[in-house]
Amino acid sequence: MGQSLDADRLIDHLQRAGQHLAPLYTVSGDEPLLVVEAGDALRHAARQAGYTERTSLVMDARSDWSAVFAATQSVSLFGDKRLLEIKLPTGKPGKTGAETLGKLATQAAAQADPDTLIVVSLPRLDKATRESKWVQALAQGGIMVDIASIDRTRLPAWIGARLVRQQQRTDSATLQWMADKVEGNLLAAHQEIQKLALLYPEGQLSAEDVERAVLNVARYDVFGLRDAMLAGDAARTVRMLEGLRAEGEALPLVLWAVGDEIRLLARVAEARAAGQDSGALMRRLRIFGAHEKLALQALARVPANSWPMAVQHAHEVDRLIKGLPVAGRLSDPWEEMIRLALRIAAGGRA
Repeated sequence: MGQSLDADRLIDHLQRAGQHLAPLYTVSGDEPLLVVEAGDALRHAARQAGYTERTSLVMDARSDWSAVFAATQSVSLFGDKRLLEIKLPTGKPGKTGAETLGKLATQAAAQADPDTLIVVSLPRLDKATRESKWVQALAQGGIMVDIASIDRTRLPAWIGARLVRQQQRTDSATLQWMADKVEGNLLAAHQEIQKLALLYPEGQLSAEDVERAVLNVARYDVFGLRDAMLAGDAARTVRMLEGLRAEGEALPLVLWAVGDEIRLLARVAEARAAGQDSGALMRRLRIFGAHEKLALQALARVPANSWPMAVQHAHEVDRLIKGLPVAGRLSDPWEEMIRLALRIAAGGRA
């Protein structure tokens, strides 16, 4: 048989196969979300094809591999077809395990319509393991499903495709912004995409809607604080900070929301002072929509030479949070956090 598929082609294969699944599937990969989804798809297809019993074995080099053969040879009490899942988390079956998997692969290749469907789950394999006899036997005896990780360059397109599945879409800049927020955590990306399906109807999603959903942190609205600060609403800025403090919000998160914004706008202010295209820089920094309008208000209000001092102030608040004294600053980091936010809200005068 010897067929190789990726995650997307596996779904197409299963839909076309219907009742005629391959006798052996080997799933290899280290991206938890995609590996789980591939396993779920195989189990669903197996049930649809009449494999109503399921046996799952977790094996390694020290396991009793005779149990694997016993699971393929035993007869079901009701004559039902069976799904046998062999999970090998280490990717190292040992000598006996390697021989057993090789025999299973040979046996599977000789059966057109087996009573037992075998699914072998492996981590991502290195080059030497891929070239081993037992892996080559699995590849030749059935279908090898190679689950590749989604790198940063592919992540926006992946997010866009997932949105399309739930009848939603957004522009490329917003997809890039989402990718920046969830890079390195595909499960988090999946959860944010599902959140958008719950919060908004099908169709086009605005950048503001996506930002509001993805950045909302439980009951605390640190990004509302950011917006109040950028808009120059000093009273609301102080009120929100005091509310966040009363609700027990983590100060490092508040500093991250405010400090990150200050660092971004300091870069924009520097570019503007140097006569560079600040609009292009803002697009690269994913500042757009309502956020861009507020940022422009802050840049117009705060003198260019005040931004580096605000960045330094944010570093000093970070030191205070860590319990380190800073000359000229209040000992209470929350109070100094208010002074930092007011630097921007009040036009650099705090």
